[in-house]
Amino acid sequence: MTPREFESVLDRLTKHLTNSLSEGSSYHEPEAFENLVREMLKAFTDDVDIAVASDTHPHAFPDIAINGFGVEVKFTNKDTWLAVGNSVFEGMRVAAVENIYVVYGKAGGAPEVRWARYEDCITHVRISHAPRFVIEMDRDSSLFEHMGVTYSDFRKLDRTRKMDHIREYSRNRLKSNERLWWLEEHDANEHGIPAQVRLYMELDDDEKRRMRAEAAILCPIVVAPRHTKFKYVDAAMYLLRQHGVFCPQARDLYSAGSVGLRGDSRRGGNYLPRALKDLEPELRQAAFELDAALIREYWKNDVPPASRLLEWLRRADKLAQDWTPSEFLFNGEIQPTE
Repeated sequence: MTPREFESVLDRLTKHLTNSLSEGSSYHEPEAFENLVREMLKAFTDDVDIAVASDTHPHAFPDIAINGFGVEVKFTNKDTWLAVGNSVFEGMRVAAVENIYVVYGKAGGAPEVRWARYEDCITHVRISHAPRFVIEMDRDSSLFEHMGVTYSDFRKLDRTRKMDHIREYSRNRLKSNERLWWLEEHDANEHGIPAQVRLYMELDDDEKRRMRAEAAILCPIVVAPRHTKFKYVDAAMYLLRQHGVFCPQARDLYSAGSVGLRGDSRRGGNYLPRALKDLEPELRQAAFELDAALIREYWKNDVPPASRLLEWLRRADKLAQDWTPSEFLFNGEIQPTE
């Protein structure tokens, strides 16, 4: 049977399934609907030399295997054509299946059943404990068109290469003040997001200083005027994403008297320059040691470790008002140039 012939079967199948959903609520449950799809497929393919597998693993993908074809069954009692699909890694994929289709039963609103090629109705990726495809039967374009790769090629990639595509797609969808919760592929140290979340104020002083320095280097917008929107958001988000540290009052990282008065006991004025002055040793270390992937994401280009402090000062000078970071910090020894 060719794909076109199988799709002809699906045309007839979905018409009958729509009638079955419309006639009553007997099949208005996921398991009952899937069993109905399986039985009707057997009936509609009875006159051809193919067989619907009856011993598929309960967690296998797709739900139904038919001599090289597969059917993933989706059902909802809501009036929507949206559903969460399978894992992008397809660890339980039936090896013998080449062509996969979705049969989606919608009992909400006007009951209807539709079919589509799996790759055509995947429009997005949702992240929970693992990235999963999102299926939309009422769609304009597919995820794979946006990623610039076919589903056939994507499914053959290893986990690392798949995640490269997923990250790039997700990164392109970010708003200006948003970051990915997960960043790059695990490095040699297998750094990941900590399972527990800690409060910033409960960290010891050395850890606070190290994290504040890292965040300041990656997010030079912290030197911007105090009325700047999202001034400290990126820094606070970095601590949460990378270290699992939650800072309820983001201004405490740089603008509070508790940090601004450490190296200068004069009260009042702008505490931020004094807080950064006090952090100079940690800022130098962070600029040199931060992972290249972090620099690339936050600064949008690669900068070698030896040039990072100079580049940070160049960016900071453009963002600051009423003071010049390159003249105030590091004794003015590091002078950025245009």
